[in-house]
Amino acid sequence: MQPAQESQSKVQRAVSDLVLAELFLVQATIESVAAIGDGISAITGNSAEGESDADNLGSVLQRTADEAIEPYTTRFKYFRELTKKDS
Repeated sequence: MQPAQESQSKVQRAVSDLVLAELFLVQATIESVAAIGDGISAITGNSAEGESDADNLGSVLQRTADEAIEPYTTRFKYFRELTKKDS
């Protein structure tokens, strides 16, 4: 392969990987926002019902944090697997 073609191929690969990473980021962000919204609904629903138990609030916050971060870790894992296969 010619040096110019090899360089162009590397640039195309980098752009392709960047686009794929951005798509995964958008998907993860949408899922994360949904999880955070569900957590807010759970918290406001509990306070509207008069439940102010700190343990319950703590469990809702922990569950929400776990659900909000999971899409990012999963998508990053998928991305790493895809980029390793293409290497």
